[in-house]
Amino acid sequence: MYSSASHRGTRSFPASQSAADCAPVIVFVGLMLEARTAVGPNAIVVCHDRNRDLSQLVERAVSSGSRSIISFGVAGGLAPSLRAGDWIVASSIRYQQEQVATDAVWSSRLLLALPHACYAPVVGVDSAIVQAPARGALYARTGAVAVDTESHLVARVAAAHCLRFAALRVVVDAAHRRVPQAALDCMADDGSTSVAILLKRLLANPAQTWGVARLTADWLAARASLIAIRELLGPTLGGS
Repeated sequence: MYSSASHRGTRSFPASQSAADCAPVIVFVGLMLEARTAVGPNAIVVCHDRNRDLSQLVERAVSSGSRSIISFGVAGGLAPSLRAGDWIVASSIRYQQEQVATDAVWSSRLLLALPHACYAPVVGVDSAIVQAPARGALYARTGAVAVDTESHLVARVAAAHCLRFAALRVVVDAAHRRVPQAALDCMADDGSTSVAILLKRLLANPAQTWGVARLTADWLAARASLIAIRELLGPTLGGS
C-alpha cells in the first residue's frame, strides 16, 4: 500500500502548471466519497448516477472547455499480487469484446509522477464482482489486473466526444476478498452511501460484520492513496 508517507521517488508536476494555465479536466467517479477527494481547481467532477444521462453531464463539461476525461477512484483487485491501496494506471479498458486504449501521453505523465503504479488493462463490468472465484475467472479470461463499474462508460463517452481519456484506479479490495452484500446494499444509485442502511443490514445479518470491518480498513488504505495521488498530480491530474 502506498500511503502519503511512502512516496520516495515519486514526482509531482511542476508548480508552474497553475490552474489558470490548464484546461479543465472531467474527473469521473463512482462514489461521493471519491468525488470529495477528486475536487480541485480546474477539475470538473462528475459522479456516476444511474438515474441521469452521462452524456448530458459530459456535454456540459465540454461546453466549459474540457477536452479530456479521467476515470478516477477505487477498483476491485483481480491480479493476486495487488493489495488495498495499490495504484493502477490503465493501459486500456476492456468490456465484453471491446478494448479501448487510454491516451498514451497522459498515461506516461501519470506513470512519471507515480512510478510505483501498475500499468496494465482494467476491465469494466455493469455490476460488482463480489466473489473471489468469479474474480479469478475474470482475471484468467481478460488479463486485466482490476475491475470497476465506471471506466468502460467513461471510455465510450470519451470516444463519442473525441476526448483524451485516462483511467487511474486504486485497489480497495484484493482479489481474494469477498465483498459483503451489506456493503453493496448501502450504496445508492447516485453514488452516495447510507450508514443507516448498512447498520440495518448488519443487525439483520451480524455474520457480515467482520467482512464489513475488513472492507472498511481496506477502504481507509485506498482513500489514503487517492488523497496522495490527488496531491501529487496537480490541478488536472496530469491531463494538460
